[in-house]
Amino acid sequence: MDGALLAVLWTASFACYVMGFETPFLGLVALVLAIVTPFFVARRLRKYRDTGLEGLISFKRAWAYALMTFFNASLLFAAVHFVYFTWMDKGYFVSMMTKMMTAPENAQTLGSEMLAAVKQSLSAIAGMRPIDLALNIMMSNMIIGFFLSLPVAAAMKKLKT
Repeated sequence: MDGALLAVLWTASFACYVMGFETPFLGLVALVLAIVTPFFVARRLRKYRDTGLEGLISFKRAWAYALMTFFNASLLFAAVHFVYFTWMDKGYFVSMMTKMMTAPENAQTLGSEMLAAVKQSLSAIAGMRPIDLALNIMMSNMIIGFFLSLPVAAAMKKLKT
């Protein structure tokens, strides 16, 4: 259940990010929603610890809970990305990223070598199938979740004294 709620949070963040190409304020909302992720998982873990485990949880169990939350959210979020890139995007995401990166102010900031690398990366992304994009994003989220779950579990650990 918590993985599904986290996937909804990530989906809202992604939707705000995509809409942020046209409305910059939504880009900021997307960033805030992404930053809230570990705090959201910590809050759900605390609720599980306090109501389901009578206020006590080991680091190992807390880590497993947080890890599974991130894992399940990554799977569901990958499905959202697959649906978006298969039926809804029609090249919008990559074209807006290209437009944003090649804008004169960003091109000057990035420099010519970095801009060439960004263009090459974006063309590679444009050539990927939706399933490849979804799986790539899923693996990235799982790796990030692996590392974020460590401090979350450490903060929520509570043993008998």
